[in-house]
Parts: sequence; structure tokens; C-alpha cells
Amino acid sequence: MNPTTDLTAAEHASASASTTTSPDPSAQSVASSVPAVSARGLVKTYGRGEAAVRALAGVDVDFAAGAFTAIMGPSGSGKSTLMHCLAGLDTADAGRITLGGQDITGLNDAALTRLRRDRIGFVFQAFNLVPTLTAEQNILLPLDLAGTPVDRTWLAEVVGILGLADRLKHKPHELSGGQQQRVAVARALLTRPEVVFGDEPTGNLDSATGAEVLALLRRSARQMGQTIIMVTHDPVAASYADRVVLLADGRLAGEINEPTPQNVLASLTKLGVG
Repeated sequence: MNPTTDLTAAEHASASASTTTSPDPSAQSVASSVPAVSARGLVKTYGRGEAAVRALAGVDVDFAAGAFTAIMGPSGSGKSTLMHCLAGLDTADAGRITLGGQDITGLNDAALTRLRRDRIGFVFQAFNLVPTLTAEQNILLPLDLAGTPVDRTWLAEVVGILGLADRLKHKPHELSGGQQQRVAVARALLTRPEVVFGDEPTGNLDSATGAEVLALLRRSARQMGQTIIMVTHDPVAASYADRVVLLADGRLAGEINEPTPQNVLASLTKLGVG
């Protein structure tokens, strides 16, 4: 179980209070009528014959630009498969995916690699930091690999927002789990991606640290206009999002606007979770 489910009501209220300032109007303007990511008729099957498992069975869903959206559902509902297809980490058998209005469904491997490098950020449960590099070097790694110049002003802003200014020279083993995940978030944000995908980003963190990282993700959406799509099984983690998309048996099973731990848990219970 994700440790953030142990977050007390008081802790959650405190974390929420620290990030409920009025959204930056300039960040709000990022959101538009064109979805950041969209899927139509998405189908994905693993295996063949009697062993075939249909992970996605015709999913239609939009993800708003500048919003923080959580994807939830029972084990085997297709939530991770959906995220992997949307992010170009896996290919769908049928259907159409658009990112920023561009159809990415038919891109070849080289084009998908460029897409992931230039337009998408990732934050995983495992921090995926290079142990021999400092925090700053880990943050800059995608830009270094792409040969892209570093915007030092933007780097300073991201590092400041994430509270890493005094940890940049530290290597991962000298950082707490929460600090390592902050480094991973900074790395994802530094390239100014169109979308940041999070796969159980607080799964390896204790409740207090998980709440801190979730609050930072929410702040990046509300104050920086960053589009975030996160897969989670944790109702408390999902409550930090602006919207929750529910999946069951590879199909869209509903959504929750203004999620709370209570209404998310109630919806999951109806889907047979818990």
C-alpha cells in the first residue's frame, strides 16, 4: 500500500493549505479548449488466443492542459497501460492518440524517442537518479544528452520552487527519499515539457514526504501551468489532483471533479476496490 494513505486529515489539510493560494493568472491561461493529451478508441491487447488480455477496450478520454489529473482503477483495469500508451512508452493496437493536437499514434521508434525527450517529462516510483552524479547533474542530464543549452533562470526558478537550492552538490545517497523525488520532479520540469507523467510517484515515500511531493506537483500545475497526468491507487494522492479519471476492465468508468479522499474511496469501492 502507498504510505500516503496513512496521511492524517490534519496533515492533508496542512499540506493543502500550503498550496491553495490563488493560481497564477498567466498559468491559468495555459489551459485551453485543446486537450493536452487525447485518446479515441484506444485498444491494447497483450498475448494471443485464449491467453489474450485486453488491457484497453476502446478508451475515449481527454486531459486538459494546465491541469493535474489522476488515473485510478482496480488492479488490471488498464490504468498503467493507458499512461504508457499516452506517453509513447507503449503502442496501441487500435485507436488514436494526440498530444498538443498532433497525432502521435503512427510515429516510428525514432520519432517516439524524440517525442519523449523533447515534449514529455516522467516521474516514476523509483527515483531513477544516476548515483554517481550530483543532484544538479541529474536534473540537467536530459538537456546534456540532447545537447540543449541550459536556461539558468528557469533552472533557478524550478530549484527554488522545489526547495533544492542547498542540495544541488549532493549525490543521491546524501539525500532523503523526498529530496531524491524532488530532484526527479525538477528533472521532469526543466525541459518545459507539454505533459509530465507520474507513475505512482509517491509509492516509495512515507506519508509526510509523499504529501510534500504531491503538493509540489499540484503547485506546478496551478502556479506554473504544467499539465500532469498521474497513475495512482491511493485515494489521498488522487485528492491532490483537479480531476480523477476512473478505469475498469479497460474502459472509462467515470470521473471525479474536485476529488477528496472520501469521494475517491467511495467511487473505487463501487468498482470493487478495497
